[in-house]
Amino acid sequence: MKKWTIDPAHSEIGFSVKHMMISKVKGSFESFDAVVEANEEDLSGALIDFKIDVASINTNNEDRDNHLRSADFFDVENYPEIKFSANDITKKGSEYELTGDLTIKGVTRPVTFEVEYGGKGTNPWGQEVVAFSAEGKVNRRDFGLTWNQALETGGVLVGEDIKISLELEANPA
Repeated sequence: MKKWTIDPAHSEIGFSVKHMMISKVKGSFESFDAVVEANEEDLSGALIDFKIDVASINTNNEDRDNHLRSADFFDVENYPEIKFSANDITKKGSEYELTGDLTIKGVTRPVTFEVEYGGKGTNPWGQEVVAFSAEGKVNRRDFGLTWNQALETGGVLVGEDIKISLELEANPA
């Protein structure tokens, strides 16, 4: 197994959530760090630990981002990081099912991501890099993110299910 670090300049952690029950708002976290210890061609048994700086949230709307940082949502002052630690990786055909513990706002719950190995290459500086894509879904209420607002027309302002997508490029540590 090799040790890899995520290249933040070529990686992205994104999410989307229903807004007013009819459209989607997308966002990302701009600052994160991860260490992966794995055989890139067979992730079974890999060790994966992620840390995300919650204050780096970006939805392209400063007022919304500040609201998301507040105690109504992530409460960045008391819970500055989101953490993920892998527990199990199972090969499912050409993809993987990655299960681990996700901690948001002091609450830890198991989550599962579908992971696709993108391949291996050599960058212009002769360094080997690998790439992965991952997708999953969590219910924000499970992590204490319960703020919402009822709409006059029925329904709520913010959906409960958050879709998470990661595009990751890693370099040898």
